[in-house]
Amino acid sequence: MQQGFFSIQQSCPACKGAGTVIADPCGACQGRGRIRKTKTLAVKVPAGVDDGDRIRLSGEGEAGRNGGPPGDLYVEIRVNAHKLFTRDGADLACEMPISMATATLGGDVELPTLNGNVSLKVPVGTQSGKIFRLRGKGVVTVRDPRVGDLFAKVSVETPVNLTAEQKELLARFEASIRAGGEKHSPRADGWLDSVRRFFERVG
Repeated sequence: MQQGFFSIQQSCPACKGAGTVIADPCGACQGRGRIRKTKTLAVKVPAGVDDGDRIRLSGEGEAGRNGGPPGDLYVEIRVNAHKLFTRDGADLACEMPISMATATLGGDVELPTLNGNVSLKVPVGTQSGKIFRLRGKGVVTVRDPRVGDLFAKVSVETPVNLTAEQKELLARFEASIRAGGEKHSPRADGWLDSVRRFFERVG
């Protein structure tokens, strides 16, 4: 195209650069050679996929132009949060609530895993926050076939809705524990000693 002193080159407005013009286009594709369709595909999800991983479906993408081959479809994985477990690569983690009596006296606790419940032995005097490691109870990843571990964090549950009798028994129990001092509560006594020394230095 000539516009004054300038020459401008552009695609033909009739054929859009295709080189041919369809004089009598069909009603379905309007001469484009492609029509929009929707179909449902079955996607095989391999074990160990993680959030953000992509699965490639060859030839299931957009149809090619002018008879060209179709492209590929990429399915991006979004993993829903689990009500019990959190995941870090091949490892899993969960919280394991236990009663005050079990933490004090020890015992066996049923712990859920992806392969069914397992019995976990809780030793005497287990403190809240202690983490137990169960080897081979995690998951695999798509990049490593080795099974991860399950980390169970102890959470000692405080009893609620106590009766008057239970409150009285607990108060007597607490009094006997305090009488024992560091023998029964080494962490609490050690903390109190640290507080006393701190205020002594400040004073």
